[in-house]
Amino acid sequence: MSGGPSISRRPAYEKSNVELVNSLRSNFIASKEAYVVPADGAGEHHRIDGDLGYLKNVWYTRWTSTEDGWLHIPTTALQTPGLAEERSSYDITVKLFFLPGTCPSSWGRHAQEALDSVLKELDIQSIDLLIISFPGLSFDLNGKQEENSADCGEISERPKLSAMVKAWREIEALKINGTALRIGIAEFGGELLKEFLPKTKIRPSVDQISLRDSGIVPSSMIAYAKQEKIELLTHSDCTNILPQGTVRELLGNGENGAGVLAGPEENNGALKGDVQPQWVVKYTAVVRDRGVIENKGYFASADLIDD
Repeated sequence: MSGGPSISRRPAYEKSNVELVNSLRSNFIASKEAYVVPADGAGEHHRIDGDLGYLKNVWYTRWTSTEDGWLHIPTTALQTPGLAEERSSYDITVKLFFLPGTCPSSWGRHAQEALDSVLKELDIQSIDLLIISFPGLSFDLNGKQEENSADCGEISERPKLSAMVKAWREIEALKINGTALRIGIAEFGGELLKEFLPKTKIRPSVDQISLRDSGIVPSSMIAYAKQEKIELLTHSDCTNILPQGTVRELLGNGENGAGVLAGPEENNGALKGDVQPQWVVKYTAVVRDRGVIENKGYFASADLIDD
């Protein structure tokens, strides 16, 4: 018995940008707590009714680290061991979001940086599937490619086809060298696929699309994907998963900020300047014989722009 590519629907949990922000914030808090030194030099600090005010005095240099010109927030010294079982026991999927405002010529480098972060975190040499999400793309249920709506962030223009093809060449290299066993794209409609596929050397094996509140994929899209041997997956991720304002809120000195970035009028020794988010990578490790997610997480990268 045989069958063509089908549509695989993934469970819709909370919006990915909410999950990402909560994950980053909780990671910052846990790292700060690990480096807290009691004022009297004895005993331990304890939260009182969820009050985290005492962490405001934990200077960012205590729980971050610098390596090869990168500031790691939090420090990589607290990284946990990799997978619990043998690598062959897992299906590992990585989705990389190139964010609005980034330079297309940097996308290939960003892909390597993001993938290296995941490989190091999980202590592995390869992943099963790498999905690339270009900024400004939004799948239209009518089968056309539409301009990206303000989904979880500011509107972003669709990048030029030539820029996506150039970046794809470097994604193809990750498959050729065995780092990614399969490679795919996100939010490509039929029209864009027809433009994109002839320009590739290795075609994407997956197209991950958002159905927006349980919409139905057009039959023409299903037929075209089957014809081109592309598996259709669904997702509930935000197109712009990490807006610039969100990064400043996370790293700033506000009520829920990490205290890494100084405000415009602040001279407290924190970093001065603004941040431009570059990429976000999401990874999941699913135990094959049980279908259980054992490990899931995010990495994000941003450039600091001097005032």
